[in-house]
Amino acid sequence: MLSIYVQRGTLLERVPVEPGDEPPDSPVWIDLLNPTVQEDKLVEQILGIAVPTAEEMQEIEVSSRLYVENGARFMTATLMCQSDSATPKTTAVTFILTKHCLCTVRYDTPRPFALIEHKLGRFCGPKVTGDSVFMDLLDAIVDRSADILERVAAEVDKVSHTIFEPEEGAGPPSYNDVLKTLGRKGDLTSKVRECQVSVGRLLSFLANEAEAMKWPKDYKLQLTSMQRDVISLSDHATYLAGKITFLLDALLGIVSIQQNDIIKIFSIAAVIFMPPTLVASIYGMNFKHMPELEWLAGYPLALVIMLCAAIGPILFFKWKKWL
Repeated sequence: MLSIYVQRGTLLERVPVEPGDEPPDSPVWIDLLNPTVQEDKLVEQILGIAVPTAEEMQEIEVSSRLYVENGARFMTATLMCQSDSATPKTTAVTFILTKHCLCTVRYDTPRPFALIEHKLGRFCGPKVTGDSVFMDLLDAIVDRSADILERVAAEVDKVSHTIFEPEEGAGPPSYNDVLKTLGRKGDLTSKVRECQVSVGRLLSFLANEAEAMKWPKDYKLQLTSMQRDVISLSDHATYLAGKITFLLDALLGIVSIQQNDIIKIFSIAAVIFMPPTLVASIYGMNFKHMPELEWLAGYPLALVIMLCAAIGPILFFKWKKWL
């Protein structure tokens, strides 16, 4: 889908472009979402650049992600998608700055795009350019990463209290659920850190190109501020990853201790009942006078007692939540 944003007074209006439509003049932002070959060619005609393909956007070398070609700056970053769902993922997004027009190429829907589209659709200022839209997008991307890490930190703290300070009367926590939660939070944290590394490289490249693009001082200061934010977020993501690893080790240690306690109980029970069992096995069936041998219900009664003796421990273990 091809969307072209043009300024209408103090608003940035989105104009969807269908195949065969004439593109509007003076575009500020051109957004390609899952573009077709025809849409790629149309953008190449408008801007005079080569739009990277999905395969090219997946390259991890810095030289393939951050470069200048025909006067245009190509910058590809890894961004978070579906971070609020149970299956968060990352996606590559390419930003192209040329002639003060921004072109974005993406194959997913990171949330900052919708936020900026909504924000600029209400008010964008009298002199909006592709550069300013790009800065707004970068700022929203950094803010979104911060929000995700804040949420992860709160949830990890909750898990920590569940492990070390369970509520009174609530019983032991479900360690399977806790382990799955920690695994999901660790995966999300690693994805956020990957995105921060990618965005940090993009910001460094952009800072080096700011002089050549003749950006104002305000943009340069904003870039510096975002670079500091990205560094702090990367450090915080590293801290969270370490805390999650510690909680995983602690959880496995607690489970191991509890298993050892259960095995200790079994060992003590076996030692206690071993002498009576030995005596019964030697003498129990060798007495001349055993009234039970004459009972009609003796054999069925013995079977019932054996069955109860087998079911009783199982019910007790389940009550103690050992099974």
